[in-house]
Amino acid sequence: MRHEDRVFAALGSRRMAARDRIAASWQRSAARYGLDPGADAPQHVASARELHTRREASERLLRIAGSKLDQLFGLVGSSGCAVVLTDGDGVILDTRQRDADAAAFSAWGLLPGADWSEAREGTNGIGTCLEEARSVVIHRDQHFFARNTAMSCIDTPIYGADGAIVGALDVSSARADQTQAINGLIAAQVAQTARRIEADNFRAAFPDARIAFAGAAEADKNALVAINQDDVIVGATRAARQMFGLGAHGPLEPMAATDLFARSDDLGPLERAEKAALVKALTRARGNATAAARALGIGRATLYRRMGRLGLDRRG
Repeated sequence: MRHEDRVFAALGSRRMAARDRIAASWQRSAARYGLDPGADAPQHVASARELHTRREASERLLRIAGSKLDQLFGLVGSSGCAVVLTDGDGVILDTRQRDADAAAFSAWGLLPGADWSEAREGTNGIGTCLEEARSVVIHRDQHFFARNTAMSCIDTPIYGADGAIVGALDVSSARADQTQAINGLIAAQVAQTARRIEADNFRAAFPDARIAFAGAAEADKNALVAINQDDVIVGATRAARQMFGLGAHGPLEPMAATDLFARSDDLGPLERAEKAALVKALTRARGNATAAARALGIGRATLYRRMGRLGLDRRG
């Protein structure tokens, strides 16, 4: 069966669209954006002037992401993969690929300025990741357009310092032997790289603030808050916003740091004040317990006992 026929069959089944995310994306591609899976229209590529404007608007993201794109490419590039960074609209801002693969990836539309939004390209890694605000793997014939079915695309969204999506990180491959299992391994690296970009971008957005970890568990390492000199929360990553039930994105309502952290414990006022003092000392000492204890005028063993009593993880 031709790819187009498979897509059209799925479009005729409401049950499939309700139960399968790929089918739901195919439905959006056809019904919302009016796309034809068999169409072979030329891809939309931004002009040099528009691309320059978009890159300027994402200057900090590009600067922070650069070395991390290099590291990710070092892991996947030898297997014939390209690493791609887009803005929040799905327009490619930067790529990493081997010289030997450049012509092929350019022919597939993986070049700076190419628009991979779902509105332009239907179901694809970049566009569907941004549309659904989640990590996705779009493997070969899961793409909407038949002309894109030679590729596997692994993507995760990148959230900005205000909690809004600012881009997508993509690894694409056209290897016929790339399996779903390999895609899963790459997806873990893509997600880890995106979280590192987010954390560094958040720190750069609040250069004069103290950055504190909002959680102690490994899964919470991207839950960061920015605290000004008056101990007021002035920023929070998406993970921290989710943890504390704050607005998903945009400016935060002014809130004392002690009040925010008090939401997650059952401590009394005095214990919260003590905990806040320990957190402040540890944050200023960049997690160095000896330096924090010295600043507080106590021994390190005493510091550890108080941390344990107040629920502060030593690793934090």
